[in-house]
Amino acid sequence: MDLTRFQQQLKGTSSKARPLPPVEKWNPNFCGDINLTIALDGRWFYEGSPIGRASLVQLFASVLKREGDSYFLVTPVEKVGITVEDTPFLVTQWRKERAESNNLNTFVFTTQTGDEIYLEREEQLELRVPPKAIQDPQATPIPYVCVRRNLWARLHQNVYYQLLEQAKEQSDASGTSFCIQSSGKTFVLGEITR
Repeated sequence: MDLTRFQQQLKGTSSKARPLPPVEKWNPNFCGDINLTIALDGRWFYEGSPIGRASLVQLFASVLKREGDSYFLVTPVEKVGITVEDTPFLVTQWRKERAESNNLNTFVFTTQTGDEIYLEREEQLELRVPPKAIQDPQATPIPYVCVRRNLWARLHQNVYYQLLEQAKEQSDASGTSFCIQSSGKTFVLGEITR
C-alpha cells in the first residue's frame, strides 16, 4: 500500500454538502500497517519523512478511524493501520464566539488540520494524563477535546496556558479547579488537589 494509491481511492469521497467522508459506514478488509505516524507534536510522517502538503494531511485526517486503541486510514475498499503517538489532532488555535440567539460565548478550537470544534457538551472535554514524554513530574491531567467519531485532540501547550488565563478559579475543601464557561456550561481545564 502506498499513499499515492490510497489518495487516488479517496478522490470524490467528499463534497461541499458533506465535507467528511462517511468512514463510520466503511468496513473494508484490513490490508496491514503502513509506516505512517502522527507524532506528539501533531506532525504527520510517512516512511520517517514529514508530509509537507497540508492538503494531503487534511485528506488523510478526514478518513481517520479509531477502533479501540488502534488507528486506521480507511477507504471504501482498504483499511490500513497507522501509528498515533498520543492523539491524531492537536488544538493550535482558539477563539470565542458570541451567539446572537442566546448571547452566550462559545469557545471554538481549531486543530492543526483545520478542524473546528465548538465546545458545547460536557462530554467533549476530559482531563487525561499525557504521555510520559510531555508530562510534568506530577503527571498532571490536561484537557483533551473530542474532534469527531471518538477522535481526540490534545491542547497545544500555548493554547492551554492562554485558556488558563481565561479561566476562573473555583475552590472547595478538596482543592482548586480552573474553569471556563462555554455555551452556558462549565468546563474544568485543570485541578489542584489539597
